[in-house]
Amino acid sequence: MASSSSSESNNDERETTTTTTSFKSNKTGLGWMEWLRGWFYLAYEMLFQRIMASHLQNPMPLPPLNDFTCIITGSTSGIGRETARQLAESGAHVVMAVRNTKAAHDLIQKWQDEWSGRGLPLNIEVMELDLLSLASVVRFSEAWNARSGPLHVLINNAGIFSIGEPQKFSKDGYEEHMQVNHLAPALLSVLLLPSLIRGSPSRIVNVNSIMHQVGFVDTEDMNVTSGKRKFTSLVGYSGSKLAQVMFSSVLHKKLPAEAGISVVCVSPGIVQTNVARDLPKIVQAAYHLIPYFIFSAEEGSRSSLFAATDPQIPEYCEMLKADEWPVSAFISQDCRPTNASEESHNLETSYRVWEKTLQMVGLPSDAVERLIEGEDVDCKYGARDD
Repeated sequence: MASSSSSESNNDERETTTTTTSFKSNKTGLGWMEWLRGWFYLAYEMLFQRIMASHLQNPMPLPPLNDFTCIITGSTSGIGRETARQLAESGAHVVMAVRNTKAAHDLIQKWQDEWSGRGLPLNIEVMELDLLSLASVVRFSEAWNARSGPLHVLINNAGIFSIGEPQKFSKDGYEEHMQVNHLAPALLSVLLLPSLIRGSPSRIVNVNSIMHQVGFVDTEDMNVTSGKRKFTSLVGYSGSKLAQVMFSSVLHKKLPAEAGISVVCVSPGIVQTNVARDLPKIVQAAYHLIPYFIFSAEEGSRSSLFAATDPQIPEYCEMLKADEWPVSAFISQDCRPTNASEESHNLETSYRVWEKTLQMVGLPSDAVERLIEGEDVDCKYGARDD
């Protein structure tokens, strides 16, 4: 009888699992409760972020960062600019990975002039990186890895939110929000694993957004072109940010402890950055009417700086892994651990996002495992001219 009961129980479990899997696989968007909850979190953060972060100093004090190498994408403006400047002033070797190299060189000259007489010259360099070109990501990664030096922190900061703009696609054929905010940073993170291993203990810090709370990812329609969902910039942006959290969660699980690489997503809060340039005029006016609620770029950089330098981050990431927590570490704008969206906890979808992402960026499914073992991995976007 006990055996029969066990068999029936197992059958029931398999039926339940099948039903659940079928339901998740057929999901075409957030449920209305998830949607409302996401917008509640967004409104709450906007109204109370300054109060929640009142314990933080601005600028955030950093420890001495000599012999610390950090790559920061999108570091000529906004949060990335402040992050790069503060890390460099603390002694770090900062690599500004940017599309507009002239703007970066101009910034470095300005910072060096301002820093003159306060210490050794800032250790900053510029390398070209265009996230709208996956071939550019491959070239950047190959150039950096060829140095055979350590990388201690990769900060995937660059992002776009083209509010009100029509749907656009990169030269690689991918929707621009998805490519810049998720696909290109994912490819960069994987290809730089050899350098991150050399810099162990090291970190990958993904600058995410509270907007992932209202995001949804359909792995069969990453470009949002099937007609199942109407594309808006909000759909593109929030979906790309959720995809980043999901990919980060699987990468976090796949990296063995001995690799010594922590994966962290951060929310900078609601920040006045260059994204505001793309906002409708009425929304731009609202930004200027409520300055108290909106963080400056310097305030928005605190969660990135915290995730990049706080000594407890590796221990926290390993604790999540040991507890088999479904999502990677997520640090809120007040520099405290927080929970990512309910949808991000859908492990089945997260693994589908992982597989689809590797396919879209031209990497083999076992790329991470092979790179950790010290093997070479070819990307289909390598050795191509733009």
